[in-house]
Amino acid sequence: MRLIRVHLDAALVTGARVTLAGTAATHVRRVLRLGAGDAVTLFNGDGADYPSRIAGYGRGTVEVEVERQVPARGESPLAVTLVQGVARAERMDFVVQKATELGVVAIVPVVTDRSVVKPDRHGGVRKLEHWRGIAVAACEQCGRARVPEIAALRPLADLLAAPPYARARLLLAPDAQLSLAAAARGEPAIEILVGPEGGLADAERQSALEAGFRACRLGPRVLRSETAAIAAIAVLQSVGGDLG
Repeated sequence: MRLIRVHLDAALVTGARVTLAGTAATHVRRVLRLGAGDAVTLFNGDGADYPSRIAGYGRGTVEVEVERQVPARGESPLAVTLVQGVARAERMDFVVQKATELGVVAIVPVVTDRSVVKPDRHGGVRKLEHWRGIAVAACEQCGRARVPEIAALRPLADLLAAPPYARARLLLAPDAQLSLAAAARGEPAIEILVGPEGGLADAERQSALEAGFRACRLGPRVLRSETAAIAAIAVLQSVGGDLG
């Protein structure tokens, strides 16, 4: 039986009626073609699922009655924060989608010397909204009830000067001697830095090491940025999280 999940930015309480509008209503009504009485599960990012039923339709809206609250599964015991050098549009979208499915708690996009995409402030805001929409849709699909934080886009130098997201800070580097799996073992929270297309510049890598990152190898092959990010998260979740 397929579980239909819909994200809603609103408080959810058992017995309450809530209104879906916009793209959520369109998806339920025209794409899924659900009718009155059909089941749908709502979530708002608080870590719970809310099994509900469609009560009726309005003009461009869907009325849904919340039946109960249940604990949601799908959150990893390992807190992974992905610091990702911004890649081209479709590649960055892929990273956000798959990293969400693999259970990261946060994605921090950074602009580096070799980033092909370097949006201005307004462009960064639009991208942030776009990436959050991708993360929400990925949560709907994979069963997560917590949407990972998508941090504001900023230069890598700003991130390196700020407090770390985790005690364990790891940097992917093909020539490193330490394996990613060995570096991650026993750590409850990890911040991992992945460069954009072309990788990090030598000066950026040195700055990251001085900021407390440890260089780790993922394997013998040089991977594309989006491949490296997803493969690294999978390794981390296998070692200390909930994969495998």
